[in-house]
Amino acid sequence: MAESNVYMAKLAEQAERYEEMVEYMKTVAKESKEDLSLEERNLLSVAYKNVVGARRASLRIVGSILAKEEHKGDGGKVDLIKTYKDKVEVELNNICQDILAVLGQNLIKESLGAEPKVFYQKMMADYYRYLAEFATGEAKEENSTEAAKAYKAATDAATELAPTHPIRLGLALNFSVFLYEVQAKQSDACTLAKAAFDDAIAELDTLDEESYKDSTLIMQLLRDNLTLWTSEDEQ
Repeated sequence: MAESNVYMAKLAEQAERYEEMVEYMKTVAKESKEDLSLEERNLLSVAYKNVVGARRASLRIVGSILAKEEHKGDGGKVDLIKTYKDKVEVELNNICQDILAVLGQNLIKESLGAEPKVFYQKMMADYYRYLAEFATGEAKEENSTEAAKAYKAATDAATELAPTHPIRLGLALNFSVFLYEVQAKQSDACTLAKAAFDDAIAELDTLDEESYKDSTLIMQLLRDNLTLWTSEDEQ
């Protein structure tokens, strides 16, 4: 059964039908008696990332249109846009809560090895971060706290992975973005990104061919962020 769901998830991915891909991989995650394989973890991640990514992009666009109309002072349009924005936020919230439940109830276990443990804790942190991005007040605070907790758990577990491991580097990238954008801890974000980049550079010669492309791409993103953040701070 798991095999056919994995196959259908791959088919849905090729057809760019990510909502269905989510359903197939959610079934695999819930029904699997064993820990998910690397391929299954990646398929689950890709499915949710695409579904939630579309909503995050929509919210950014709608938010920018809202700001323009508020500036113009057109109350009628502002109300319409706010109602539409709320609709997209509900969808985003539902997707995030969905994957957080799957992670908490089915996937995160004490018995996991370092790699899947970091993968799932990072994933949990990312989805709490997405919730915190658009939430306000108490909800923003709660989601931000949960994200920080999961990023910390993932970082602790990541000490067992090599500094050049793509999952460890991806974690450092996302955690630093969270610190910078959501928690406004610019200095901490830069320190974390720089340490991850420097540690990886020091061990670059140990990288195997398989991970080289992924790891160096993430290192480039870490460096790009550092360049951007330090120039913003100077301004």
